[in-house]
Amino acid sequence: MFQPFLQHLETELFRYFCLEPRGIPSGLEFKISQRGKNPAMIESWCYQSPEFRKIRYTYINAGATAQIFNSVIYPSYNYDLPLLGIDFLSFGQKKILVVLDFQPLFRDEEYLDKYIKPMAQIRDKYNDLAQDLEMKFYDANQYFSPYLLFAKTDSESVVNRLFPAYREYIQLYWQLLAEAKPLTEETAKERIFKAQKDYDQYSAERDPASGLFSSYFGHEWSERFLYEFLFEDAVPALVETPST
Repeated sequence: MFQPFLQHLETELFRYFCLEPRGIPSGLEFKISQRGKNPAMIESWCYQSPEFRKIRYTYINAGATAQIFNSVIYPSYNYDLPLLGIDFLSFGQKKILVVLDFQPLFRDEEYLDKYIKPMAQIRDKYNDLAQDLEMKFYDANQYFSPYLLFAKTDSESVVNRLFPAYREYIQLYWQLLAEAKPLTEETAKERIFKAQKDYDQYSAERDPASGLFSSYFGHEWSERFLYEFLFEDAVPALVETPST
């Protein structure tokens, strides 16, 4: 269901940026599971460029049971752009959840006016994909913008509404990058470094997909995938062993 979205992102990335492969830890780039009603395959890709320090995207194909496309693009530390976050999940034709956002690293008014408000015009065209859904695992005021697309939808809307919205959001993101001036001060870069690291920690601790990964691929592999690839700058919580 979401393969055209992956292909569009990949085409855009290779068209506009000089990409180099970025290593994925051994054993995490591809895996097949025979658990569940249908076999599940997970495959990931990772690149970097002068503008983006990490571009990752993952596709899970479990046939009619599940189709999932997830991606996060991290700008290099000399750019203060939001992260581009994509999370599209389908569990059958009628249970589809989509999230698309420029995830802000900061909340000050100047930052939001520069990077977040430009999304409003596109979001207003696709209000049907901006539903007021409850966020069960995240704080909507942290790392999410007021103009995200967040909706329960159907397969027809994925084609006719989500795909054109997705293309417009990505094009706007490239435009914001083109207009951004690289940061030169080390203190500014350090601020970005900390903000992205905090994002990884926050996300790793709350990501509801870890349970899904575990159900298909086992707990040990899923923990590695979460902390060594998806959110590699996060630190796993220490599990205390009972004293004897």
